[in-house]
Amino acid sequence: MVFNTRLALWSGLGVVALLAALGAGWLLSLPSAERTEAPPPIARQETDATVASLKPPKRQRPLIAIIGINDATETTDYLMPYGILKRADVADVVALATQPGPVTLYPALRVEPQATTAEFDAQHPDGADYVIVPAMSRDDDPAALNWITSQAAKGAIVIGVCAGAKVVGEAGLLDGRQATTHWYYLEELREENPRMQYVADRRLVVDDGVATTTGISASMPMSLTLIEAIAGRDKAQAVAEDLGLADWDARHDSRAFQLTRQFALTAIGNTLAFWNREKLGLELAPGVDEVSLALVADAWSRTYRSRAVTFAGDAGAVETRNGLRVLPDEVAAGWPEGQTLPEIAERPALALDEALRAIAARYGTRTAEFVATQLEYPWPGGTR
Repeated sequence: MVFNTRLALWSGLGVVALLAALGAGWLLSLPSAERTEAPPPIARQETDATVASLKPPKRQRPLIAIIGINDATETTDYLMPYGILKRADVADVVALATQPGPVTLYPALRVEPQATTAEFDAQHPDGADYVIVPAMSRDDDPAALNWITSQAAKGAIVIGVCAGAKVVGEAGLLDGRQATTHWYYLEELREENPRMQYVADRRLVVDDGVATTTGISASMPMSLTLIEAIAGRDKAQAVAEDLGLADWDARHDSRAFQLTRQFALTAIGNTLAFWNREKLGLELAPGVDEVSLALVADAWSRTYRSRAVTFAGDAGAVETRNGLRVLPDEVAAGWPEGQTLPEIAERPALALDEALRAIAARYGTRTAEFVATQLEYPWPGGTR
């Protein structure tokens, strides 16, 4: 059984109420966390077929559009593809919003989009080569759905990141196709798309112009696979090394990510400890790497014990490494001692591991594993 509350996984709201409604018997019925084997390597033939299916459909230098809705789009789903693809410099990448004004990301950060979908259409009437769809607070936003379907009709490859697969499904693009999504939303996705064919044990699935991924951290291998499709394996490997990632592919152990008793108990325990909830300051510095910033802010805001809050010396937007403008949550010259998050590592793969180790040191290993499970990240520091 999956939690029935729309944003319970992201915010922690409703966890205690859900427990009261479902009863202790429900909690005891959940499986224990189990240690699983490392997934086997993926055959080269399958990898080659995946890369071939993601080749640019229109331009030699592709145009990639990342869409968000202004009131709530998932932090890492939106920022990680942007940062990695801009770092690679193999395509023109633009971060969009359905309406004018800032995009509030959840569970942390607020950014200025580079254009609205209407402005993008006016500049590029023939459409994008790729459209990346993050998780959103609403799967049925009319402006987002209409724009995604119009881009697909113009020949764009549509990539649903994490629970963005639900938005892609709502747009009617998963009917009869193979797909995957974040473990938490899988049952819902299958119910809403009965003709979709779920593929287990893959972080990235591509079928006839539509790609989907598993949870949040899958944005990294998805972005690298896209770079390989555009510019070749050597370029993708060079970017991976720059990110601090030794290797990547689509392998995944789906059994390692599920609603377990330990996950539920950690969510409940951390939610009940409301008097210990912390607001941790994260200083916005010009030139900060978007991917590292997103992963750190996202991870610390998923503990149910803390929330990452960005601050800067003035209210103006701070420009990131690749030209995105992030708005500080608070204007402050500094932050209270002991409540400031460490300086962010420039190599994103290291930034996430460092954040999880710091979370484990502050709140315990179970909370760090709880965060890694939400990110659907096979954390090497975990006990499973």
